[in-house]
Amino acid sequence: MAQPGLQHVDTVVIGAGHAGLAISRCLSDRNIDHVVLEKVDVANSWKTERWDSLRLLTPNWQSRLPGFAYDGDNPDGFMDVSEVIKFIEHYADVISAPVQTQTNVTSVCRAGDDYQIDTNNGTWRCRTVVVATGACNIANVPPLSASVPSAIDIVTPMDYQNPSQLREGGVLVVGASATGTQLADEIQRSGRPVTLAVGEHVRMPRMYRGQDIFRWMESTGVLDERYDEVDDINRARNVPSPQLAGSPERSTLDLNALTGIGVNIIGRLVGISDGKAQFSGSLRNNCALADLKMNRLLNTIDEWISENGLDNEVEPRHRFATTIVEDSPPLELGLNNKQIETIVWATGFHSDYSWLDVPVLDRKGNIRHDGGVVDSPGMYLMGMTFLRRRKSSFIHGAGDDAGELSDHLAAYLSNSISSAKTIQRNYSS
Repeated sequence: MAQPGLQHVDTVVIGAGHAGLAISRCLSDRNIDHVVLEKVDVANSWKTERWDSLRLLTPNWQSRLPGFAYDGDNPDGFMDVSEVIKFIEHYADVISAPVQTQTNVTSVCRAGDDYQIDTNNGTWRCRTVVVATGACNIANVPPLSASVPSAIDIVTPMDYQNPSQLREGGVLVVGASATGTQLADEIQRSGRPVTLAVGEHVRMPRMYRGQDIFRWMESTGVLDERYDEVDDINRARNVPSPQLAGSPERSTLDLNALTGIGVNIIGRLVGISDGKAQFSGSLRNNCALADLKMNRLLNTIDEWISENGLDNEVEPRHRFATTIVEDSPPLELGLNNKQIETIVWATGFHSDYSWLDVPVLDRKGNIRHDGGVVDSPGMYLMGMTFLRRRKSSFIHGAGDDAGELSDHLAAYLSNSISSAKTIQRNYSS
């Protein structure tokens, strides 16, 4: 007997961000009956979990999804938060995505060969499920945060809006990926002196040889490198986001630029004890490694330009100044002397799978998967870093991932139907 209020569908997609909507369009193209469940509204994370000045790292011309692309008058610009929200909302409307908003998923579990999705608005039964809730649900706050003196304010990028919410006085920004460098730049310009704790990072120029760096990375195929083509995919998925900003001026934001406006660059934070923060002595090595990897990328671009006979059509090759590091960066910073009033933890994010009652999580709480095909038949993952390609974490990367995963999903559904018919025939005979 059917359960009261139980709804059936072939596929449930959880999350109505750009990744969930991308696979929704691909499922519609394959005539797969599905629903997209969203706990609040379409593009909710962009509405509630982004700081005021944030812009996309990728230029507007690169903003494309299955059956949809940016068509505005500023292709080389960078969308701000409000524009990204409108872009994603418009996409949902254009593709007529079957989104059910204000629907919070409380549990996903197996129900025989199917999945059961419990929500605040009822229960769904489906043969396949796509987890598209994103990689940035919870800010990473290291355990040593517990040792921060109580007089110091603690802020994460999830609750940061703009410098005006911070107390006057010094700010320690921990982490030097895209988020950390952007916040360090903005806070320093607000008049609050910033110390930036730097560990492993990815340095990248905004412009090279007259083109945006993403133009070259797309042309050379760097962004299309597949997850099964790299030696260590787990490490590749944990590489920090590049030190880039989508500014209207298309300026480069690296450690040299930050030093130029007065930001104090220091090594990786390794401990807090007796009111003092301790930092690694690896700053120079980390910066040298970032410079080396940047130059390898530029070499790849130069080679592609030459192989395609474009040397005379673009600006000459050049290299950027090495990262400036003082001779003896301090290894300690007092936290009880009012020198630091606020600490911003720009130390990354992780996903929240507390509602997932299927044994697919590894010891670090990440979903086990092979290019988005989860270690549970009929379950798929979308919207994660380097899911199937290096570009997976960007808006335009979701399209190719969605196409391939929806093909796999469609084949799984077809095979399961065939198996069910075979079992039925055998039972009947």
